Amino acid sequence: MKKLVSTSIGRLRLVSIIEGISLILLVLIGVPLKYYFDNPTWVKSIGPVHGGLFILFVLLALMVASSQKWKFKTTALVILIASFIPFGCFYVDAKILKPMEGQV
Repeated sequence: MKKLVSTSIGRLRLVSIIEGISLILLVLIGVPLKYYFDNPTWVKSIGPVHGGLFILFVLLALMVASSQKWKFKTTALVILIASFIPFGCFYVDAKILKPMEGQV
């Protein structure tokens, strides 16, 4: 855990995982409860949290992309697109961010 918060890529990985979990909770629990069981409680509580985490993730991704001098089309854009896909953050963490953290 200490390794994740000590580098900018580590912090991006941590926020990415938390944001991904919030998206999965929202899509797999909150939305079905809202539309099938007429219970919007989860969407009302998780929705704003996920929104805040998403904004934090995008800002952090752009800051890290700038500081690491990533090519926008090959790295930063892929990371940003994956944040819209459930489980995409876990792919990005395993295939892009975790190997990069070892290089830093």
